[in-house]
Amino acid sequence: MTRRRHHRYELLRWALLGVAVVVLVVFLLAQRQSVDVSYGRSPAATARIEEGSAGELSEASVPSVAEMAALVAADPVVRLPGSTARWNEQRVREAAGDHPVRILVAPPGLDEDERDRVRDVKNATVRVIGTEVSGGMYQAVPDDLPGWRAQFATADVTDLLVTLIAGQRDTPAPADHDELRWREPTDRELAAVAADLRATGLHVAAGATLTGVPGDAAKNAFPDGARYVALPAQPFGEPVPRYGPALTDLFPGTPIIVMYGSWIEYHGPATADFAELAGASFYGQFAGRLSRYDYPQGNVLAAYLNRVTDIRYSGLFDRPLPYRPVDPLRVALPALPWLFAACVATFLVLSVRSLRRPDGVKIRQGDSGRGGAPARLAGLTALAVEMSLLTDARSNPALTRGIIKLQAARTALNEELPSRHVWTLLDEAADELDDGARTLGLASYRPDLYLRGRLS
Repeated sequence: MTRRRHHRYELLRWALLGVAVVVLVVFLLAQRQSVDVSYGRSPAATARIEEGSAGELSEASVPSVAEMAALVAADPVVRLPGSTARWNEQRVREAAGDHPVRILVAPPGLDEDERDRVRDVKNATVRVIGTEVSGGMYQAVPDDLPGWRAQFATADVTDLLVTLIAGQRDTPAPADHDELRWREPTDRELAAVAADLRATGLHVAAGATLTGVPGDAAKNAFPDGARYVALPAQPFGEPVPRYGPALTDLFPGTPIIVMYGSWIEYHGPATADFAELAGASFYGQFAGRLSRYDYPQGNVLAAYLNRVTDIRYSGLFDRPLPYRPVDPLRVALPALPWLFAACVATFLVLSVRSLRRPDGVKIRQGDSGRGGAPARLAGLTALAVEMSLLTDARSNPALTRGIIKLQAARTALNEELPSRHVWTLLDEAADELDDGARTLGLASYRPDLYLRGRLS
């Protein structure tokens, strides 16, 4: 085998080792991706929302702490301008009993400093900011869909006030009572909504703040399309038109999204569990922000659609999964350990093959069956070096001629001249060194004996 071919073998050997290392690193790094709770990675936006970045702050403001404290001292219920929270006064009075309760109601959309001023009013037993109810060390929050629906559809905080007052009095909280009452929409109301849905897929009632359906969020949540109805927050204590079932009958097989203020209802081709999970998971996470801020309906709808997208990508409820592009890494991952093993095994085989031959070159065979030319050249060169330390005037000419022949043989081997020519030069060098050894009288330095002992 030529030196050029040997060089190729060396390149192949180290290239295989490099590939094995790369495969190992990729495989180890990929292990961090091996645990995933969903069938696909949801494209829904989940970035953290900084205060004031989503249009949730209103232009409302509150007086100073001293001014609010004076108002509370003069009246047990103080409603600051812009306040939206409402409640059943009879139930709240019954819950309070003889316990004096002073309620300060502030509008939603206040910034952090203004909310802190409201909380600093010490003589207020209960503070309501938007629909967030707190007092002392307590804060009351809904824990089911009817509670969130009353809070965000009609700004009803009756159950929250009753629960908070019971906690302050250290008495058992009475059972929740859903103040919201439904009614069927009139034919005229339903016709107006249906006409808009047929024309544009969107109906925005007077007083609603929705300006349009968020495109990317809607496409990810409902790729086949949906129809949307946006209504303002409904008046407290009045029956609320229930559009969902009626619109589902008019548009069978189509998702229907109805907004009542910040409350969102889903109706359409899915199980009741789907609508319940979407609502509970969304309001369970965002109810706190929705209760104290004044978000536009477009922002609320976009966040809800992102949650629907997350649920859809989870593969629940036997809903069709979104298209998931092929991930080359995950497809190839099972084969990487085998590829690594194959590269390492081939590297070891080539390494052993190289170590078994001096210089890493395949041994050439001469007609006499003697060892390879490179091995013989190395052995005779070592012999010449040892003899050079012992030669005298009589043996020096033979050693010199032998060294010259060895140099010529090395040159011929490097230039890949015919093997017969290389062997001829090596034989001539061996004869000269043999003559020098006999002149010195050292039988152990005769080439045949020396090389036999060296190779053994």
